[in-house]
Amino acid sequence: MTPRIDIFEVMIRNIKSATPPVLLVILFGLLGIQQEGYSQKIDGLTVVAPPKPYSIDPFDAVDAVESDWIGLVPYGFTRIGKTEVHFDTERQWWGERSQGVKKSIEMAQSHGLSIMLKPQVYVPGSWPGDLTFTTEDEWHKWETSYRQFILHWAKIANTYEVEILCIGTEFKLSTKDRNQFWLDLIEEIRKIYCGELTYSANWDEYTAIQFWSELDYIGVSSYFPLLEEDTPEINDLIEAWKPRVKELAKVTKKYNKQLLFTEYGYLSVNGCCGKTWLLEKSVRSLPINEQCQANGIEAILTTFGQQEWWAGGFLWKWFPNGKGHEGYIPRDYTPQDKLSEQVLKKHFSQW
Repeated sequence: MTPRIDIFEVMIRNIKSATPPVLLVILFGLLGIQQEGYSQKIDGLTVVAPPKPYSIDPFDAVDAVESDWIGLVPYGFTRIGKTEVHFDTERQWWGERSQGVKKSIEMAQSHGLSIMLKPQVYVPGSWPGDLTFTTEDEWHKWETSYRQFILHWAKIANTYEVEILCIGTEFKLSTKDRNQFWLDLIEEIRKIYCGELTYSANWDEYTAIQFWSELDYIGVSSYFPLLEEDTPEINDLIEAWKPRVKELAKVTKKYNKQLLFTEYGYLSVNGCCGKTWLLEKSVRSLPINEQCQANGIEAILTTFGQQEWWAGGFLWKWFPNGKGHEGYIPRDYTPQDKLSEQVLKKHFSQW
């Protein structure tokens, strides 16, 4: 390990040889002061789990857009009316199983990337927000199974020193009706995981979450409907964000926590800055519109990048080596090889 005195000698040499603007940056860094335009944000990409092991290193492309963070999403599965969360099975894609997640973490860390692990439950034909049960026994069985699911990934996250763990995603009814379960779960996770915790609340439920004070970030899936025009202008989108910004700022102030967009993004089709989740049902037949996607991402990063209470976010989504997609990449959320890729690089390089 380099002796401490050597580090300070290097700093002093840099200060002596620095030009005035660079000198200011160095001094601000030493004093812990952030200069305007140098604010650090989480510039994350959600990397989709691939079906098979990587044939080539997928993180060179992440580096190319100046991203310093990735999100990994190992899925579990629950069916409506069933009380078991199935996960880490041989039937799942390689990237969703422990072997693939561990390898992905190792490869990302070799690039110096920080990581959010976001274990997520897929509910076929529905979504986690509608998951509910009629009896206490059914709730208890499901919660026991979910606890096993999230603690499995928490142990892996701790072993690999993953920076952030997301404890759940968009369980709208569960978080409303079963708050004590989530409080107990957070306490249990804290005993085995030393990193930071968040929860991913859907854009229409984040104000109802009762356990933000127990987490490190207020996490939001940021699919707020803004404008439904085919291609709204960037300035119009920024204006449409203003009331949302005020609402989000109030919550961060209430809990004295930073806000993290655990997900944000847009399909690359007409009208994607409106109710983009509704467009998914007919996405294959919609007109491709890279400009609408790019304008949406430009507006969200411009709007929130200047907010001190915004920690950053994870773009949904990024296909490693083009793998793991559902067959409509030109219309999908990915910015890869689209106008949005340069928008991301511009902002990420400034953070």
